[in-house]
Amino acid sequence: MAKQLGFYFDSSICVNCKVCQVACQDKNDLPPHLRWRRVLQYGGGDWLPHPSRPGLFIPNQVFSYAVSISCNHCEKPACVEVCPTGAMTKRSDGIVFVDQNNCIGCRYCEWACPYSAPQYNDIEGVMSKCNFCMDLIDKGEKPACVSACVMRALDFGDIEELRARYGNLAAIEPLPDASITSPALVITPHRHAQASGSGTGRVLNLPEEL
Repeated sequence: MAKQLGFYFDSSICVNCKVCQVACQDKNDLPPHLRWRRVLQYGGGDWLPHPSRPGLFIPNQVFSYAVSISCNHCEKPACVEVCPTGAMTKRSDGIVFVDQNNCIGCRYCEWACPYSAPQYNDIEGVMSKCNFCMDLIDKGEKPACVSACVMRALDFGDIEELRARYGNLAAIEPLPDASITSPALVITPHRHAQASGSGTGRVLNLPEEL
């Protein structure tokens, strides 16, 4: 079996600083509206009136945690399957990237991906996405997001080695079920993390991601 590179994310120590997101945009010279790596804040719970002090509210099962997400360079990439021109390509090391010379901007990949990884570059009229910092990988260096993470919550490597070290969990809320595309991703969950598909919360920073 060919080598499959993947990402590791430790939600238990992520502090939602978004340095990984900024590093990705800086390294790839992306305009503000394109975010190949995004940090989602997921949370829930509510506030109940204090039983004896009017006007005072107390937290009721309030929780929050961060999820740093980019393209997961899936083992069954939906974007590659639907691309009509072959512009969406998977390398021998598992990296999925866009050959923009062959891209016609049809956006089929964007609609097919459950992670919203492919993003339309309206300036150039083609699709764009995380390419695992292929240029750095080919030089034996780390992806920009991994190098930038101040908490060392991000790592990368052969997916089988990551699974042997950290386990097989590849989905927590608000991510989709891992069975859809078999993402090359391993997650250490936050203590409040909820299982994909059965969450009680919502993405709290959704407006900034639109």
